Amino acid sequence: MRTPSRRQLLAAAGTLCAPLARAWQDVTFSTEIKVVNVLATVRRSNGEIVRSLTKDDFVLTENGRPQQIRYFSAETDLPLTIGLLIDTSWSQRRVMDAEKVASFAFVEEVLREATDHVFLVQFDMGIQFRQKLTSSRREFEDALRRVELPSMRQLELQRDGGTLLYEAVAVAARDVMRPLEGRKALIILSDGVDTQSEVPLSTAIEEAQRAGTLIYSIVFSDANAYGTSLGPLLGGGDSHGRSVLQRFSRETGGRCLEVSRTLSIEQIFKDIQDELRSQYNLGYVSDVPVRISEFRKLQLSAKQKGLQVQSQTRYWAKR
Repeated sequence: MRTPSRRQLLAAAGTLCAPLARAWQDVTFSTEIKVVNVLATVRRSNGEIVRSLTKDDFVLTENGRPQQIRYFSAETDLPLTIGLLIDTSWSQRRVMDAEKVASFAFVEEVLREATDHVFLVQFDMGIQFRQKLTSSRREFEDALRRVELPSMRQLELQRDGGTLLYEAVAVAARDVMRPLEGRKALIILSDGVDTQSEVPLSTAIEEAQRAGTLIYSIVFSDANAYGTSLGPLLGGGDSHGRSVLQRFSRETGGRCLEVSRTLSIEQIFKDIQDELRSQYNLGYVSDVPVRISEFRKLQLSAKQKGLQVQSQTRYWAKR
């Protein structure tokens, strides 16, 4: 029998593989499934946190379209990254010590050194990262001790300066939070007054939403701060500042709490700690593929009447 030549073997192989090649052309592969994660806290009308729900207890829509919740966990063990943003403008001088003491106690309780990370930013007329991402409580405590107010001399030299709240949020969200996975939260301690940021409030909120970051706002203000001789330099007022911090939290899925005679900063930090440990993590795959990067509206609600769901109002769908 004559042995076939190499050319004949290759031709035969091509003939056999042609139908397979045509079949593969009709198969579409997805190299990445984009799962959208939504963190939520559920409360009763009296403020009590509800921890016993399942995924069947929720209704989720994206741009008004119902979505199937595919992934669900309660009291999530996902890694947690916390950014603490402390307002060190002169208006905070009488409340600074209380803020620092409560901040360390909070991180001492919340931070799991094996999995979690924290960073520290102070902002006034400038923005300063006092501590880069760390999982060490000791490093955080050392950095917190270095947080300080501007001197009177600095204030005199910076009469065109101000408080850069919006820029501090935008920078922390964009430069630190956006590349990270897991649960992410910024905690702002401020009276909410911004006098000089070049970015608007809406842009700062969008940066947090793009980064999938919750914002917890603690309104801690000195009622007499703006009645001093430095009033014209410091500017603002606490009513407007409170509404700013409320908007930060409402639109990112966090919460805004105000220090008062009946609610101490220590109790507020405890409430935030309880909330971070009692979140639901819901995941879904959008029914509309992402063809262009855009913001998409989210609405998460509970089927049971009387329950209030706290979650982000939109997310950044990245192509």
